Amino acid sequence: MNRRNFQKKAVMASLSLAFAPHLPAFAQGSYTHLRLGGPIYHKYTDPEAWVQAVKAKGYRAAYCPVGLGAKTEEIRAYEAAAKQADIVIAEVGAWSNPISPDAEMAKAAYQKCVDSLALADEIGANCCVNISGSKNPVHWAGPHADNLTSETFEQIVEVTRKILSDVNPKRTYFVLEPMPWTYPDSVDSYLQLIKAIAHPHFGVHMDPMNLITTPTLFYRNADLIRDCFRRLGPHIRSCHGKDIVIKEDYYMPQFTEVRPGMGVLDYQVFLTELAKIPEIPLMMEHLSSEMEYDLAATHIRAEGKKVGIQL
Repeated sequence: MNRRNFQKKAVMASLSLAFAPHLPAFAQGSYTHLRLGGPIYHKYTDPEAWVQAVKAKGYRAAYCPVGLGAKTEEIRAYEAAAKQADIVIAEVGAWSNPISPDAEMAKAAYQKCVDSLALADEIGANCCVNISGSKNPVHWAGPHADNLTSETFEQIVEVTRKILSDVNPKRTYFVLEPMPWTYPDSVDSYLQLIKAIAHPHFGVHMDPMNLITTPTLFYRNADLIRDCFRRLGPHIRSCHGKDIVIKEDYYMPQFTEVRPGMGVLDYQVFLTELAKIPEIPLMMEHLSSEMEYDLAATHIRAEGKKVGIQL
C-alpha cells in the first residue's frame, strides 16, 4: 500500500470513528453484555446446583437463592458461588406493607424489611426491594385515597430512614419499586424521596411499566424510559422487565400487564438505556410458568440483538 492510499484509509477510519456513536454498538464490531435473570424452577439444595440452574437458562443475574433465616455458612457459600460464576444476586424481596393502617401488619412488615435488608447486605445483593406500602386495609399493595398525600410521603420517609438506620447496610441498598398509586409514582416523586431520605444506601428500583398510567405515557413509553434513566440512572440498583397493553374496547383507560413481547414497552430503548449502567440486572417477574419466562427471555434477547446488546 502506498503512502497516499494509507493516508486516505486513515482519514476514512477517523471519520468512521467520529460518526460511530450514532450507530448501534454491533455496527462498531462490539457487543454490550447486560445481565438478564428470572426465577429458577429447577430445585436445588446447594450452591453448585443453583449455579448450574442459573447458567442453564443463560442468566447472568438471579434472585436471592436463600430465604430469611438462612445460616451464615449457607449465605457465605452462595455468595462465593455467585462470585465465582459471575452471577449478580440482583435483589432480595421484602414484599410487605410497613405503612399499613393495621398496626400489627405494619410492625411485621417493618421487621421483614429490616431482616431482608440485612440478608441482602450479608449476601452482597444489589438491593433489597419493597414497595413503600399502602393505606388500603384489604389489599397490601392496593390503591387508597390517602396513599398520595403529603402525610403519607413523610411517613414513607420516616419508615425508610429507620429501616436503613437499624440495618446500617455497607454493601447493598434499600430501594422502592414505583407503583401507579403510591409513592414513588413518577420520576419527580422518586427524586423527592431520594432528597428527603438523604441516605447513601437508599437507591432506585426501576420498573418503567409501573409508571405507565396514562395513554400518553403508554404510547410514548420510550420517552418515559429515557427520562427515567436520564434523571435516576446513577441511583438504579436493579430493574424489572415486564410489558403492558391497553384495553381497546372500553371508554376509559385500562392497562394490563403481559409477557415481554406481547405489549408495547420499547425494549430496544430500555436495553439501550440500561447499557449505560451495564452491571445493573434486568429481572423478569410475574409470569405463570417456566415456558413463559423462556419466551420472555427470547423476546428480550432478540430486541437486544437489534441494538447490539447481548443478554
